[in-house]
Amino acid sequence: MIWVTWRQFRTQALVGVGALLLLAVYLVILGLQIRHSYDDLHAQCAGGGCAGVLSSLTDDYGFRVDLIGYLLIAVPGLIGMFWGAPLITRELEAGTHRVVWNQSVTRGRWLAVKLGVLGLASMAVAGLYSLLLTWAASRVDLVAANRFSPLVFDARNIAPVGYAAFAFVLGTALGLFVRRTVPAMAQTLVVFAVLQVVVPDMIRTNYAEPVRANVPITADIVRSMTKIGRYGDIGGLTVPGGPWVVSTSALLDSSGKEVGHTTWYQNCAKQSLDDMPVCLAKGNIHVQVTEQPADRYWKFQWIETALFTALAAALAALCFWRIRGRLT
Repeated sequence: MIWVTWRQFRTQALVGVGALLLLAVYLVILGLQIRHSYDDLHAQCAGGGCAGVLSSLTDDYGFRVDLIGYLLIAVPGLIGMFWGAPLITRELEAGTHRVVWNQSVTRGRWLAVKLGVLGLASMAVAGLYSLLLTWAASRVDLVAANRFSPLVFDARNIAPVGYAAFAFVLGTALGLFVRRTVPAMAQTLVVFAVLQVVVPDMIRTNYAEPVRANVPITADIVRSMTKIGRYGDIGGLTVPGGPWVVSTSALLDSSGKEVGHTTWYQNCAKQSLDDMPVCLAKGNIHVQVTEQPADRYWKFQWIETALFTALAAALAALCFWRIRGRLT
């Protein structure tokens, strides 16, 4: 059975391995370039003030790293489409399942071998890709301190392995129930894409109870924000240490009152983009945030990997139930 599975799967396997090798070469080159630039920049700020100097690393390499990260996020979905969905539907559409399922090998064993061999291959491809990207982008991630952002979290370390296992079995299950390759491929992509949006926004933050903290507003923090509203509402707050900021208040004074309508704040807001951060930093203001501390990162990685692996196991059980029933 393993040999037959390889014979049926070898074209997809060779294409996947070839793409992975090309990507590996690029990521090794990119990773070495990033490390060389990081070491040079670090040497320039040996006397202190490294934060401003090292920030140029994200300017130089951030776009390329993000682009490869988006590709990695898409890889599990592509695996589900092109490896999972056709796994059984091509047998059903061609009618060869009538011959295959009447041999000495039982339906359950036939499915177990296919899910086991190709599922492990899917996880290996996603895991190797993630390992290479995690290594190549490690210095950029260190400077950006944004490991909890959806793009970085979903494309680093062990989470992509869980995504690949789930997407592959999802494609197989949908193919088994839909019994048509193209519709099953489309549905696999849609379901996986929806989960990639829903999980970070609605589920991931509930893996542990967020904590509350007050964050003093410095000039550097102001410069890192993506939004400073007319009346003190803010967006894109980056907290030192790299926690995941779940929610933020408006800008507050030392007594906890909003400063957005004060004359002082309005005067600061009218200043230039260079002067406004310094002006605001002099006001002894802060924001209240709910956050997931940075030291929970690996806990969240393991929880999410376990979640998607459990979903994959449930879908696999559904496949075994379906294939042992009346399916002609």
